[in-house]
Amino acid sequence: MARAAATPKRTILVVDDDESILEVLDARLSAGGYATLSARSAEKGLELLERTPVDLVISDMRMPGMGGKGLLEKVATERPNLPVIMLTAYGTIPDAVASVKTGAVDYMTKPFEGEELLARVGSILNGSVRISAQPSARPAPGPAPVDRRLWGGKSQSMKRLFDLIEKVAPTDVTVLINGESGTGKEKVSRIIHERSHRASGPFVVVDCGSTPAGLLESELFGHVKGSFTHAVRDKRGLIEEASGGTLLLDEIGNISSEMQTRLLRFLQERTIRRIGDTKEISIDCRVLAATNADLQAMVKEGSFREDLYFRLKVITMVVPPLRERKEDIPALTQRFVEAFSKANGMPTVTITDEAMQILMDYSWPGNVRELKHVIEAGVVLSSGGIMQPEDLHLEPMDEPIAAAAQEAGTALSLDESEKRAILRALEQSNWVQKDAADVLGISRRAIHYKVKKYGIDVHRRR
Repeated sequence: MARAAATPKRTILVVDDDESILEVLDARLSAGGYATLSARSAEKGLELLERTPVDLVISDMRMPGMGGKGLLEKVATERPNLPVIMLTAYGTIPDAVASVKTGAVDYMTKPFEGEELLARVGSILNGSVRISAQPSARPAPGPAPVDRRLWGGKSQSMKRLFDLIEKVAPTDVTVLINGESGTGKEKVSRIIHERSHRASGPFVVVDCGSTPAGLLESELFGHVKGSFTHAVRDKRGLIEEASGGTLLLDEIGNISSEMQTRLLRFLQERTIRRIGDTKEISIDCRVLAATNADLQAMVKEGSFREDLYFRLKVITMVVPPLRERKEDIPALTQRFVEAFSKANGMPTVTITDEAMQILMDYSWPGNVRELKHVIEAGVVLSSGGIMQPEDLHLEPMDEPIAAAAQEAGTALSLDESEKRAILRALEQSNWVQKDAADVLGISRRAIHYKVKKYGIDVHRRR
């Protein structure tokens, strides 16, 4: 019987003047099963396009010569059905948003996550995002399906959250998203945007937590030439760039009282005025806000305006911490294991029951983000395709053991303090491991692992 012909690999052209970025893109895309071509300039990229069939282009925005903008214009004119993803640094998001209006199908900010890159490339090449033959067209609108499996999906708290997203996303209502750091507030915001009628417009994130207070006003509202010392040209603000799409004000609890007043006026009037300008500009965008702070408490203490708080919390969503939805950990872990195994060109790693139990017993102060990083390291450190407990680097210790270890003496190393805490619990329980586990508040599997880890001879001590 004749063997079926193998499906040819899709070819992706990556263009960037940074050799390290080219190497990262090549590694990620190759691990995803794609063939790649690389160019250090837009001009070289166009030369490759003339000689080799390509299914997708990923290009940096800022490069010497004609740059990403020139490359995009050429592709949009000469190859209107060839999709282009633009890469941009945080400070050039407005340029990237403009590129979408010019013909790019999408843009990503640096640094980007390999998993998200592969997901976007896959959705474009598999037809989930349609490319118009008109160079100036945007991606076709329409709600993207929410894959609840990516979030675990078993816990009632997450089911309630997704039900609320389904109701709220198609509207223009302002949403306040609460949750601890690492729970996925920005991802929830992106899902809301992608399921709204604004999905074809820009999704602009303003990091109010890391942007210096002196720069935040200019970043949000823009400025006109000459309005201050270094204002050498007019600049559109991120609020203006979000017009037609969605604006996410991330870590909104960190803004100053002056910025609170300006944001309140924008939310009331839906107009802005650039720094140094006298003209009002009308803005049509949806506003989402996210925070890990207790805004209600901040209102009571006088550090956050009450009227702004109520403007933001028309609808409130709470993303629960991972420790309150531990039934989602196995599914999340499997998703991360599969993704990082694939990204590293490895067969899918198998996680042992003992390692999984350690994950279930941990308190996850860093939430889903911490779990993701722990699994990424665990995949790399695993041997023979098996992830063992010793491959999991968890800091700090499980809270029950950490508390007992602190009583044992803080001058000791982390491992020695933990070992002494376990020994004390075993002594109190007459060396019965299940009873010691109850004393420490951990599972039987966890204490079996700890006993083995520290070489404690339980049978000899009885």
